[in-house]
Amino acid sequence: MPNPVVHFEVHGKDRKKSAKFFSDLFGWHVESLDEMNYGMVDTHGGDHGINGGIAEAQGDPHVVFYVEVDDLQAFLDKAESLGGKTVMP
Repeated sequence: MPNPVVHFEVHGKDRKKSAKFFSDLFGWHVESLDEMNYGMVDTHGGDHGINGGIAEAQGDPHVVFYVEVDDLQAFLDKAESLGGKTVMP
């Protein structure tokens, strides 16, 4: 079974500027959820893409992606055996 990426998040220094940049660049629609300091991204990818979010970074800018797996603990164990570390259980 494949393990697809099911969501992504871009965490930047300025959420609104990041949202405008990606919207202008790719034509994505970003619904601003100001009360959550978050933007929901519709990439208009249909069956060939995923949607995501844009947030204000709580530190250095970074990107997060979410991957669907059938056994979370098994994949966390495998990641640790490969040198990774679980930072948020």
